[in-house]
Amino acid sequence: MFLSVTNIKKSYGSIGNTVQVLKGISTEIQKGDMCVILGQSGSGKSTFLNMIGGLDTIDSGSILIDGLDISKLSDKKLSQYRRDYLGFIFQFYNLVPNLTIRENIQVCEYLTNNPLNIDELIETLGLKEHQNKFPFQLSGGQQQRCAIARALIKNPKLLLCDEPTGALDSKTSKEILILLEEVNKKYGTTMLIVTHNVSIKNMVNRVINIKDGLISKDYVNENIIPAKDIEF
Repeated sequence: MFLSVTNIKKSYGSIGNTVQVLKGISTEIQKGDMCVILGQSGSGKSTFLNMIGGLDTIDSGSILIDGLDISKLSDKKLSQYRRDYLGFIFQFYNLVPNLTIRENIQVCEYLTNNPLNIDELIETLGLKEHQNKFPFQLSGGQQQRCAIARALIKNPKLLLCDEPTGALDSKTSKEILILLEEVNKKYGTTMLIVTHNVSIKNMVNRVINIKDGLISKDYVNENIIPAKDIEF
C-alpha cells in the first residue's frame, strides 16, 4: 500500500486546556489514486493533510509513505521527505512576486534530482504564452496553474492539495479540476485533495469524510464523473 495511516491522533493547546483535533484516524491509499477528503471547517481535514505532509507532528499512531514511517523522522529527514516525495498546492498561490512564471517553477525544479521536463509541463498546463510574465499579470486561475506546475516539476510521488479551488470562481475551479484530472492520468500522480466542496467527490475514485476528528465515511467511488461534467 502506498499510503498507510494508522490510528493517528493530534491535540493542540496547553496542559489542562487541550483540544483533540484528530481522534484516531486510520486509512490506506493506493498509488495513483485521486482521493478527496471532505469535511466541515474545523473537522480536522486540513490537520490530517498537514500530518501526511510532515508540516506538523502527530501525538501517536503512524504514517507510512511508500514504506517510510515519517512519524519517526528527524527534522532534517522530514525536510528531505517533503523535498523528495511531496508537492503542495494551497488555496492561496504563494508565488514569488518578483519572479516570472517560469522562474517560479524553476525554483522547485532546482530542488530535485529527477524533475519533469519544464517545457512539456508548461505546455501541459497552458502556461506557454504566460511563462515570461509576472504573477500580478495573471488571473487567479493562471496563478493556480503556475502553483500546480511548481508542485509537479519535482515529479512528486504524492500531491497534497488544500482547497485548491477555494479562491476561484466556479468556471475557473472546473478548469483547475480538469487540469488535475489530466495530470493524474498523464503522470500517475497520487493526489489527496482537501475540500469542503462536495461536488468534487464525484470526479475521484476515493472519498474520505472526516467529522469531529474521525473518519465518518471511507469508500471507493464506483461512478466517476469526468471533471468537465461536474455541476457546482
